[in-house]
Amino acid sequence: MVTTADQREIDNFAALSDKWWDQRGPMAPLHAFTPVRIDYILANIERFWPAAQRPESSSSHPLAGLTVLDIGCGGGLLAEPMARLGGTVTGIDVTQAAIDAAKTHAVQNGLKIDYRCSTAEDLAATNAKFDVIYASEVIEHVADRGLFIAAIASMLTTGGVVIITTINRSVPALIFAKFALEYVVRLVPAGTHDPKKFVRPNELRSEFAEVGIILDDMTGLAPRPAGGFMQISSLAINYAASGGFR
Repeated sequence: MVTTADQREIDNFAALSDKWWDQRGPMAPLHAFTPVRIDYILANIERFWPAAQRPESSSSHPLAGLTVLDIGCGGGLLAEPMARLGGTVTGIDVTQAAIDAAKTHAVQNGLKIDYRCSTAEDLAATNAKFDVIYASEVIEHVADRGLFIAAIASMLTTGGVVIITTINRSVPALIFAKFALEYVVRLVPAGTHDPKKFVRPNELRSEFAEVGIILDDMTGLAPRPAGGFMQISSLAINYAASGGFR
């Protein structure tokens, strides 16, 4: 059966699922990465769904009225902020242990999020539709990128926005996003990334264009010297991309 799920990747993340909300544990890099990802996601939601044009939106709940899909949600690091901002959020992940962790944390924090253990293609088969779809640090882990992208396209509403963050397939990314993080500073467990699955920006743009989605914004993401991450012009290592049916 053709699927986007990679069992080796599932096993890697399943082993970490009880650590999702430990900000000093193996997920610490993702926690540090979360603010810049949220900033980028929100800016591009506003680009496609201006709050001023949505009567449901308010200053406290700017995403009210929007359906949001978090693909590869893990323990809910991005899904929870999206829900707090008023979005109707569905989070999917192929690792049941991660979904269990996400559900538990959402209940503890009084958040209503529809978490499901599912692949993107299986959810797409239910004819689900979303105004906002993001996959953050996910596409470099899937087994079939074409199938994954096709599933996203089939679930995106007219006027909707897709947001991807991922890692470039480049020499700097191999050095810093793979070997340095996994084997030198050991910020992520060894084996977390397969460099063959890293995707170049032009490849990502071309593959989304094949399903009618134009990625018209790409922004680099890099560590700040003082901690956290920032947006930069270079796409050499980590980058974000967004677009829709334009």
